[in-house]
Amino acid sequence: MSAALGEVLKKQKEQLVSVPEKEKIDEDIMQLVGFIVGEEEYAIPILSIQEIIKPIDYTRVPKTPEYVLGVFNLRGNVIPLIDLRKKFSLPSKHIDGDTRYIVLKDGDNIAGFVIDKLTEAIRIKKSQIEETPETMNKKDGFIYGIGKRDSGIVTILKVDSLLKKDF
Repeated sequence: MSAALGEVLKKQKEQLVSVPEKEKIDEDIMQLVGFIVGEEEYAIPILSIQEIIKPIDYTRVPKTPEYVLGVFNLRGNVIPLIDLRKKFSLPSKHIDGDTRYIVLKDGDNIAGFVIDKLTEAIRIKKSQIEETPETMNKKDGFIYGIGKRDSGIVTILKVDSLLKKDF
C-alpha cells in the first residue's frame, strides 16, 4: 500500500472514531477521497481506489486519444494512464511534487489517473449529496453527484464512467 493511501486511510479511521455511534446508525455515510484537478475539488469512493502512487515513467501508445498518456507497469500489471486535466478539457500542467496517480478499479476495469493534488479523506452523508444538475448529461456523464460540506461543495465522480473505454 502506498504511503499516500495509508495516510488517507489513517485519517478516515480517525474520523470514524470521532463520529458518535448514533450518527453511524442513523445516517448512510459515503466515504470518499478528495483531490484537485485544475481549480476544482473532486472525490471518488474510497473502495474504488486500488492505490495512490507518486508519478512513475509511462510508455506512450500510438493512436490513442490525447488524454490517454500511455501505459505504466505497476508490479507486473500494465495499466493505462489517463490525464484527467486533458479528459476534462483543461490545459496541461507539468508534474510537480503534489502530482499523484490514482489507480481505480471497477470489476475487471482498471486505470491510473493523473491528478494535481490529493486533498483529504471525506465522509459525507448521502442525504447531503445532490443529484447531477439537469443541465448536465446524467446518463453518460462522469458526475455521480454534488456533495455539500461546511467548507463548500465537492463534485463526486462516477468510477465506472471514468473507466469506460471510449476509443
